[in-house]
Amino acid sequence: MATYFSLSAKSDDKGRCEILIRYKSGDCAARAKSGVYSTPDWFEFVIGNNSDTPHKGKKIITAEMEEAQTFHEDQKTELSKINASISDTLKNPNLDRSSSDWLLNCIDKYHQRGKYTPITEESKHEQTFFEAFNEFLSKRKLSDWRIKAFKVVVRALMRYEMYAKATYSNPLELSFESITPLVLRDIEEFLRNEHQFAEKYPLIYEAVPESRPPKPRGQNTINGILTKIRTLFIWANDVGKTNNNPFKNFEIEECVYGSPYYISIDERNKLYDTDFSPRPTLAVQRDIFVFQCLIGCRVADLYRFTKHNVINGAIEYIARKTKDGHPVTVRVPLNTIAKEILTKYADFEGKTLLPYIISQDYNDAIKEIFAIAGLTRPVLILDPLTRESVIRPLNEIASSHLARRCFVGNLYKQVKDPNLVGALSGHREGSRAFARYREIDEQMKQELVKMLE
Repeated sequence: MATYFSLSAKSDDKGRCEILIRYKSGDCAARAKSGVYSTPDWFEFVIGNNSDTPHKGKKIITAEMEEAQTFHEDQKTELSKINASISDTLKNPNLDRSSSDWLLNCIDKYHQRGKYTPITEESKHEQTFFEAFNEFLSKRKLSDWRIKAFKVVVRALMRYEMYAKATYSNPLELSFESITPLVLRDIEEFLRNEHQFAEKYPLIYEAVPESRPPKPRGQNTINGILTKIRTLFIWANDVGKTNNNPFKNFEIEECVYGSPYYISIDERNKLYDTDFSPRPTLAVQRDIFVFQCLIGCRVADLYRFTKHNVINGAIEYIARKTKDGHPVTVRVPLNTIAKEILTKYADFEGKTLLPYIISQDYNDAIKEIFAIAGLTRPVLILDPLTRESVIRPLNEIASSHLARRCFVGNLYKQVKDPNLVGALSGHREGSRAFARYREIDEQMKQELVKMLE
């Protein structure tokens, strides 16, 4: 039997982080937030591993040091009382240790948060797999787009379960224990072929619909779904809901990406200089696309921009994909063309920075804009379904993400420093995703070889 302590990655304005408690005994595992806080310097003191204060032996004790000591002595006392409460709770021979509920309730009861409800045989409810999945979504700190992505997985698994019950001789009900490596492989095949089932099993798609009929999925997309299921199992094991981990003997395929493609600065300028006066609506979307090329943000961030994001000649924002993890403010200075575009729409009275349209219509408009501007050169890409190289006209594969590639690719050609470019694009330092945006072209190879002369 052992109780472990760790500090949350999140801190307040004084650098204090919540202490996390993890209990482990045999197959029983539970985790919970303690409601007790500490700074990293005082952590060992608060959890009782060190009786010395961090400033012991210093000749000068400031008011700030005294305040910190008083605070952390109180937190140490609180944590000691919580440990005593946990020890008393564990003495109950009828305690249900199958999940983290007992530890959560113990801490809630100690803090008198009003959430504590004794678990009795009458109130017990055996949680279903999908109820546990929803609990995972409610308790994990996930961004909105990640929650939406996980909910797509939930609906796909619901349809798989209904499909299995309708077609298999031994009906399968998904649970943490029933999912084995063989079931995972079956789920993978279902995801690959689901687009064929909508007409054959219409009741399934009436019960668990999507916004559009299922389309063929590429292996990278399937890998992403399987990775999210693996994340769920990691959480379920951590909080003690199961000891089963089917991914120990199940390998998710490596994602395969083609060579990155993006438009050059000359092509971007050609797009901006093309006369769209006969198509004023397209002219607006052209300007928005060029503006996105000049600041390199994701389209989800672009659509959230208001005039408040323009600060001292630059765009400032917290990237949506990272704001719930380790938020970093991205600041991109505006060049002459970007300022010119903002000036053009200075009288726009909408709530957003520019007159956006829904993202799908924006992507359709981009394809049409490219065709009118004559940006139709052939591009070698990787077909997501067949994973084979195919040649497609640039205008047919253009989308809002091409603006981000334009920004990153052309900057990388100039400075060849992924961390410097990442500071402007919002990529984390050392991001593996960043490598997909850059192109090691012939000119760069020649420059590298010349370094050997």
